[in-house]
Amino acid sequence: MTVTEDRDLRTDVVRLGNVSKRYGSLLALDRVSLSVRKGEFVCLLGASGCGKSTLLSLVAGLDQISGGTIDVDGRHVSLMFQEAALFPWLTVAGNIELPLRLRGVGRADRRRRAEELLEIVRLRGLGRKRPHELSGGMRQRVALARALAQDADVLLMDEPFGALDAMTRDLLHDELERIWREQELTVLFVTHNVREAVRLGDRVVLLSSRPGRVIEDYPIGYGRPRRIDSPEVATRAAEITDRLRAEVARHAH
Repeated sequence: MTVTEDRDLRTDVVRLGNVSKRYGSLLALDRVSLSVRKGEFVCLLGASGCGKSTLLSLVAGLDQISGGTIDVDGRHVSLMFQEAALFPWLTVAGNIELPLRLRGVGRADRRRRAEELLEIVRLRGLGRKRPHELSGGMRQRVALARALAQDADVLLMDEPFGALDAMTRDLLHDELERIWREQELTVLFVTHNVREAVRLGDRVVLLSSRPGRVIEDYPIGYGRPRRIDSPEVATRAAEITDRLRAEVARHAH
């Protein structure tokens, strides 16, 4: 059985059926249907304002749909943003332990789990640091550890590397891919960077300009690990970029 065949047999853990979202007279999402299989890494692309972040908020349960259905099968869903949003008065370990404390986990177990998660994101020994003592990339690793502390197996990521420099972003691509595999996560990843989407995704889903609709679903068949500057990634990214430009131009007219 090939890897592709095996993935096709996996169950869908995120299912959106004809999902619409309206804010007053503004239709942000229009009848979006999308499925994400267990263990899949799906990237969402689209022009600014197309509803990518809105879609993640709906899947996370932070907002209510105006129509359609959303089903999520999994232990927990966790949402990561572009900013790490760490509490500056807490240590790194304290930030990671916070969701555990809110769930009533005892102090000893919280500390043990925080140490495990720091090891997973390769920040061992930095638990006593404060967020301001860390680089931007390190803060995002802490935010990822905090997301994993919620026992999440479905991870929603809203442009988590958008504010980082190219070198740091490239390193975190490798780290995220490693953690995704080791922790057997299902990832729905929003980005405006086409190459980033092709570098990371099993599929790249393109949304139309507002109102957001699924207009293309690109399977990325290249093996892993991938390099963001590889010819294969560049070629596929150029194809998707041309389609995105055509959609932006259509909307402008």
